[in-house]
Amino acid sequence: MNGGSLTRVLADHETLRALIESVRASSSTFALSVEDDPELLEPVEEPFTSVEDVRDRLGRLEARLVDNGDRRSVFLTVYTEMTDRTIRAIEAGTFHDAEWMRRYLIRFAEYYRRAFVSFQRGAFEAVPDPWIVAFGAAVRGDTLVVQDAFLGINAHILYDLALTLTDVGIDPNRARKYTDHRRIDGILERLVGVQRELLAEQYAPGLSRIGTGMRGLDERWAGTGLRHAREKAWRIAVVRTDARLGIIEASTERLLRRSATGSAYLLLRPNVRPSAMEILRDVEADRFDLESYVRTFHERAAAEMAGDE
Repeated sequence: MNGGSLTRVLADHETLRALIESVRASSSTFALSVEDDPELLEPVEEPFTSVEDVRDRLGRLEARLVDNGDRRSVFLTVYTEMTDRTIRAIEAGTFHDAEWMRRYLIRFAEYYRRAFVSFQRGAFEAVPDPWIVAFGAAVRGDTLVVQDAFLGINAHILYDLALTLTDVGIDPNRARKYTDHRRIDGILERLVGVQRELLAEQYAPGLSRIGTGMRGLDERWAGTGLRHAREKAWRIAVVRTDARLGIIEASTERLLRRSATGSAYLLLRPNVRPSAMEILRDVEADRFDLESYVRTFHERAAAEMAGDE
């Protein structure tokens, strides 16, 4: 992602507001509500109580979304795997502060849970802007699967993570907690690598025709991009923690929201020719099967992480 492009989008407040309002308006036409699908929200109606509870109930939500052919499951497939792998690392004694990591995982999942429940109930004003874009794009179905995947990652890391770190606290023993925070980078990078490989295979016929790779569609979340985003979340949590001022909390929350929404805007409008996007959409329409994608991702993730156990 071009930093100058993101700066220009962030500076254009009207562009971001127009994006959010258009997504809210179009999402409401889907009549999302508990009454329409009372079983869908059952796994996530109540707050999470433990990391095992997070793993179990997010997995159940993923399964129900897949059964419904709901592409909000594309991000959740990566998230459930990341949660499971982090819990395994906690159980293996990988982290300095296992109890802090448990609170970290639970609180992080709470941000996702609350956003999902509010969106499903049609309470769009309660849904953070980056999640409005991610969920709205997925339910409308006018994005590529690769965009659905990275819009979710974008919202959860660029917006939710710094707030999570502030909530669970980065003190005492800040240096150790920082080390534990950074240890998740490797888990997430490997899972995103599996995802990118699988999606590249998915789009291979189209990519061969347009003579390009995934650049412009997911470069923000490749390799160093993930580490940079997670480092930024920590730094903002440090500012919020050390300042202890309401005005700082409000201003940094606005910064997180605008930054994540601006990044989402660029994911929706990647640096790819319109004709190339149409070719990729045609390939996806012919080849993509949600259930097969989810199954293959979990199988490959298990193989990728097998040596760690």
